[in-house]
Amino acid sequence: MLEDGTNANTADPGDGERATAGSDGVPFQRPEWLGDVSRLGTGLKHLFAAQWSLLLAEIGLARSGVVLMLFMGLAAIVFAVALGLTLLALAGWGLAQWFGSWAWALGALSALQLILLIGAILVFRRCMHWLTLPATRAELATLARDAVKQGRAEGEREQG
Repeated sequence: MLEDGTNANTADPGDGERATAGSDGVPFQRPEWLGDVSRLGTGLKHLFAAQWSLLLAEIGLARSGVVLMLFMGLAAIVFAVALGLTLLALAGWGLAQWFGSWAWALGALSALQLILLIGAILVFRRCMHWLTLPATRAELATLARDAVKQGRAEGEREQG
């Protein structure tokens, strides 16, 4: 409060400037750009608060989605196995009709499954070989050999 009873910190609602009295009694006008910076800060605060609540909502949704995704993946595996068994039974029945004997049908079906199993194992082994990065290992070995050869050649030149 000033001596005349007015509050020095009251803001002029018209232009957003704050008038205060200095030590010499001359009122000081707050620059306009300071009010703009203040409004910018307030706007950024609201923007980041809204972004933060959106992020928290999406994280909650993603957490729920992961659980649902795992359950649906398990359900898909169960249904795929059931479908595979049903198709296998139909193939056995069809082979039994064709051969006229359940023994020949089951033998042919077993042979077919054994061929498919061996093929799957061979493809799996090839993929495991690819995981060892054979081309990269060979390239690194070549680089190491070249570096050793170059080091020896430089050493011989320095000594000779």
